[in-house]
Amino acid sequence: MSDMHVFDRHAVRLHRDRAAALVAGVEPILSDAASRLLDRLDDTTHRFSQALDLGGRGVVAPMLRARGIGVVSLDLSPRMAAISGGLAVVGDEERLPFAPGSFDLVVANLSLHWVNDLPGALIQLRLALRPDGLLLASLPALGTLGGLRQALTEAEAQVAGGASPRVSPFPDLRDCAALLQRAGFALPVADLDEVRLLYADPLGLLRDLRHAGEANAVAARHRTIPPRALFAAAMAQMPQQDGRVPAVLRLAMLTGWAPAETQPKPLPRGSGQVSLADALGPR
Repeated sequence: MSDMHVFDRHAVRLHRDRAAALVAGVEPILSDAASRLLDRLDDTTHRFSQALDLGGRGVVAPMLRARGIGVVSLDLSPRMAAISGGLAVVGDEERLPFAPGSFDLVVANLSLHWVNDLPGALIQLRLALRPDGLLLASLPALGTLGGLRQALTEAEAQVAGGASPRVSPFPDLRDCAALLQRAGFALPVADLDEVRLLYADPLGLLRDLRHAGEANAVAARHRTIPPRALFAAAMAQMPQQDGRVPAVLRLAMLTGWAPAETQPKPLPRGSGQVSLADALGPR
């Protein structure tokens, strides 16, 4: 595995432990994101029998079981793993405890963005899949919570004279398909979906993040308690829409297949029988 240390994995586990009793409060948001991701199962004729639910926070596993798919749920947090029901395993996304070819479907809904070595984690997920198995993953993409990031940065500069990272860095959408390809997935696809939220109480956004286990776990964060005035000042600077605070979750939806001989292959270069000019026709 890589020596990269962008995120504090111990903090990630603690945040999920604390959120396990509160995550039901954000179930509608998590379910919306999971439904959008699992809709991609309707676009394939494949039938799946055994799925790995990676960090589904009690939302994904029931949706998969409703489709008649057997599910093993894995989470870094023992408390969060327990709420998925059925067979649950406490484990680390960076060191998966499964034998090669254990699953024909992996679903990682909003659960890979606190991983230090994302390419390495994706390679492990590919190895855990059987040939022609499917990975479905959603990741917050660049631009997610942009208003919150800017408001916190500006408020901390005013209140404390400097700023520390308080919102996780997110990947650019155009890099996501390349990550899948680098990890050895066939037919990689990355597209964008957006979940738009409005909060009457600006602090409601921060509460929802905590309840989802999404408190700040950036390794370079300040470890001291922030000034009391920081969050009030930041919320006062948040953009508003009709008197409410908008929050946009830009979700990179990733689809990739474990390589198999039965999959379609691109034709060799130069094997085309029709020129591009002929295909486009006269202008």
